[in-house]
Amino acid sequence: MTPFLILGALVALIILGVPIAVALGVTAIGAYVVSGETFVLSMVAQRMYSATTAFTLLAIPFFILAGNVMNSGGITERIFRFACALVGHIRGGLGQVNVLASLIFAGMSGAAVADAAGLGQVEMKAMNDRGYDPRFSAAVTAASSTIGPVFPPSIPFVIYSSITGVSVAKLFLAGVLPGLMMALALMVTVYVVARLKKFPREERAARSEIWDSFKASALSLGLPVVIVGGILGGFFTPTEAAIVASAYAICLSMFVYREIDLADLYRIVWETVQHTVRVMFIIAGAGFFGWLLIHKRIPNHLIDSLLTLSGDPAVVMAIIVGILIVLGMFLEGIAVIVLCVPLFLPVAVQIGMDPIQFGVVMIMTSMVGLLTPPVGMVLYAVSSVSGMPVGTLSRALLPYLGGIVVVLVVVTYWAPASLLVPELIWGPS
Repeated sequence: MTPFLILGALVALIILGVPIAVALGVTAIGAYVVSGETFVLSMVAQRMYSATTAFTLLAIPFFILAGNVMNSGGITERIFRFACALVGHIRGGLGQVNVLASLIFAGMSGAAVADAAGLGQVEMKAMNDRGYDPRFSAAVTAASSTIGPVFPPSIPFVIYSSITGVSVAKLFLAGVLPGLMMALALMVTVYVVARLKKFPREERAARSEIWDSFKASALSLGLPVVIVGGILGGFFTPTEAAIVASAYAICLSMFVYREIDLADLYRIVWETVQHTVRVMFIIAGAGFFGWLLIHKRIPNHLIDSLLTLSGDPAVVMAIIVGILIVLGMFLEGIAVIVLCVPLFLPVAVQIGMDPIQFGVVMIMTSMVGLLTPPVGMVLYAVSSVSGMPVGTLSRALLPYLGGIVVVLVVVTYWAPASLLVPELIWGPS
């Protein structure tokens, strides 16, 4: 089978509604059967197993667990109160609070859907109670939740690292500036929209309220300090940081805030197991499909094809980003990463892009996909929580999606946006 037939078969299965993990496996097996290389099928179990046993992947269930615990253990409410005291008085009021709270939460969980479904409920209820347009509340909540997988720590960065071998710690730090830029872009957009529509803003918080809200959330705010400080200080690896984050969140929620008990913890762990299994099944299927890509030299064919279209690195990257955004409209974010990294990373390296910078571009394009129909997971999570139709929410999201795309363009074409912080810590790679 030619590379185009293989990729065409995969796309056809996905369009027919076959689960992405099954589509990846069936396509790979079918390609070897059609080409008469059935002896390779003895490698299926081995390749699927080895794809899920990388040490870095251990971070995934623990970061998911940490996010679930924080949403149930009173941590999110305390973060929201502190963010409100800091920026609630800026034009857009609780919309600005929404973005800042998501940025803080991003430093703990690394998962967009956890932010949207957990912290998002707190944010939208507060905004709707204060008279904000529900479309505004839902759109800001959905858009701000995409900061989570870009700002460290980040589950997608862990997956990217497991595929490429790039340092997780460097990827985490590479996401700092882009994450801050996303937050700034969203806050500017909130300000403009709020000014045009004359939305309310909160009264400036008294110094006593700022101090009280800080004290109430201080232990929660200490979690990102523990995670990032521990990694940079060499006390633990990024994978071990996920375990520390989970333990910290559980101790805080059970023994300090006393918001959850053993029954709640059992439910949270079970939800975490279900989510983890779904993610790992996709990674397992992608493991064998990735072996097919390498064996058939499909990345090499893709490099030749793209460079035939244009030798200009800027044009090549524009084509890649465009393809990734379109794929993100139809595939779940993790599926895009595991499917496209083996295809497009060699192309990016060939035109001189650092793998760390490409990792940030890859994750940011998948964030655009989370906000676009028909398969945007954050879109559906916020629609479910808010009760707002997906079509209405999609239209309300357009200004904020524009802000995220502007940051994506900057990160794609200005390397220091992603490489500056890692190079300050470890020097040029």
